[in-house]
Amino acid sequence: MIVYEHVIFDLDGTLVDSRADLVGAVNHVLRSVGRAEIEPTTLYRYVGDGARVLIERALGTEAQDEVPRGMELFLAYYGEHLLDATRPYPGIVEAVAALAARGIVLSVLTNKPVALSRAILGGLGLGDRFVDVIGGDSLPVRKPDPAGVERLRGRTGTARERTLLVGDSPVDLRTARAANIAFCGVGWGLAPDVLRAAGPERVIAHPADLVRLVSGE
Repeated sequence: MIVYEHVIFDLDGTLVDSRADLVGAVNHVLRSVGRAEIEPTTLYRYVGDGARVLIERALGTEAQDEVPRGMELFLAYYGEHLLDATRPYPGIVEAVAALAARGIVLSVLTNKPVALSRAILGGLGLGDRFVDVIGGDSLPVRKPDPAGVERLRGRTGTARERTLLVGDSPVDLRTARAANIAFCGVGWGLAPDVLRAAGPERVIAHPADLVRLVSGE
């Protein structure tokens, strides 16, 4: 018995491992403005609230006047390198295919700019799997505001109780709670310890677990 008819995925840390390319782009910004690079494990914890917040966090409170320039540098560099090392997590391609084969509606809700998000999904051969992609610049608000979830639910006509949000961060968990839909955390994301500390009801270890959850197996 199908439990959820619509699965909404986060992108970075959930569908794709984009860590190396994000770190490379942020540290390019820092080098360009004469600041020290930041170690990857620290930068992973900065991801999840969109590109601008990522740059704000990387530059620090004492350098917020450099954020506009930092954003220009980041978007230009990242746009050229977003598929250098970014790949789907192991098992994701198979899980997405299995869900689609079961007739599950799939979509993406991310705080990454939508053009970059679509470029990544398309470049990895995943673009056609999703009925829609909503990015951090698609609406006047972004996660954890529930507007993106509501837009996706409205497009697909899916009942709230039949919609599942899958993500790797507390931002995703807060989004699901704000939208009053179910949430499934993933244990392979950018900072699994941070997600677990937020108290999600469930965290899966492998994408195949998601197929079983959605399918009621």
